[in-house]
Amino acid sequence: MSVQDFIKKSILESGAFDGASITSIILGLITALIMGAVIYLVYSKFYVGVIYSRSFAVTLVGMTLLTAMVTLAISTNIVISLGMVGALSIVRFRTAIKDPMDLLYIFWAITSGITAGAEMYLLVVITAVVMIAMIALFYRKQQKGRIYIVVVHYTGDKAGDDVIRAFGKMKYFIKSKTVRKEITEIAIEIYCKKNDMFFMDKIKNIEGVDDATLIQYNGEYHG
Repeated sequence: MSVQDFIKKSILESGAFDGASITSIILGLITALIMGAVIYLVYSKFYVGVIYSRSFAVTLVGMTLLTAMVTLAISTNIVISLGMVGALSIVRFRTAIKDPMDLLYIFWAITSGITAGAEMYLLVVITAVVMIAMIALFYRKQQKGRIYIVVVHYTGDKAGDDVIRAFGKMKYFIKSKTVRKEITEIAIEIYCKKNDMFFMDKIKNIEGVDDATLIQYNGEYHG
């Protein structure tokens, strides 16, 4: 008996594709697809990174669906489960994760696929509600203020002191200071609770300031 005939015989004898199993497979895959779409929409809505990657968002949908497929295959047939274990053991993931929040979405997609494949639909829904509420809560808190980097080129020590005083009582932190003969470049991290850029008007009116550049910063601020 060939290996192909043995696999076919094992699948038929196990009853993996009877009426009840087919219904469970279809329901599990549909649930995984819906959850993948929900994760895609949540990721698109609450993304706060520098560059949005649509391909990564689509990958989350496919990851949820494929994880559900693997779970369904493992739960219905022992022969396929052994093959899946062997195949997954040689997989190597080398794509760098730039934003730690992306890991949250990846694990959410994987666990949703596993629970959907295991027919734990209520757990999938409850987890989705909790995750969306948590992400929305922290997103709203983060939107109360934004972090910027102010890069200023000036001449003279007095101009540098006036630049610092222009921020008033706002929270700031000097990131770098570069001196090139008479011209000094200073980079300052500043936290703005609202989109109030009054300090830029003060800086540009300072005598000795050549130019000032405001850059939105996506890093974490604690203070």
